[in-house]
Amino acid sequence: MTNKLVLAALAATAIAAPTAAQAQRAPAAVVVVVDSQRVYSECTACRAAVTQLQGLAQQLQSRQQALAGPIQTEAQAIQTAVNALQGRQPDKALQDRIVALQNRQEQANQELGRLQQNAQSTQLNVRRQIDARLGPIINQVMTQRGANLALDVEATLARSNALDVTDAVLAALNQQLPSVSVTPLPQQQQPQQQRPQGR
Repeated sequence: MTNKLVLAALAATAIAAPTAAQAQRAPAAVVVVVDSQRVYSECTACRAAVTQLQGLAQQLQSRQQALAGPIQTEAQAIQTAVNALQGRQPDKALQDRIVALQNRQEQANQELGRLQQNAQSTQLNVRRQIDARLGPIINQVMTQRGANLALDVEATLARSNALDVTDAVLAALNQQLPSVSVTPLPQQQQPQQQRPQGR
């Protein structure tokens, strides 16, 4: 009797096991592809932001040239004066000029570093705003197309053009995000407090 109960239990498990295995299988992949490079270069907000970011880059370059010119001129004049000494020690006036030049170089480097950091932070903030909208839009387009997987076209070796949903993603992004704030990331706008070093 006990053997019959054990056999019956085993038979029930054997019947239930295929059903459980089928329930655990992943659904078949339904794929769409998005050309993210095209999205980032063609979306309305992206184009406007790129123009402003290029303006920031040009301002940085102009400031770099404005700072470098006088410093380079002074450095050459000091070098000429040092060469004229023919190995003798520079006098106090020349030493003061050397120290002043070093201070100007350091200040210029700090200013350019801040401007560069500001430009990078602004670029990251623009990308963050676009990405925040782009993810949900891609999910929305996937749902509309009955897909359960989205890939960037760069991640594919071959594909059918029918899988490409870039136009739909671009249209939705242009509608939902006509512009972005071209400003540094919020945490970059405030000076960071120095943390005490732990021992």
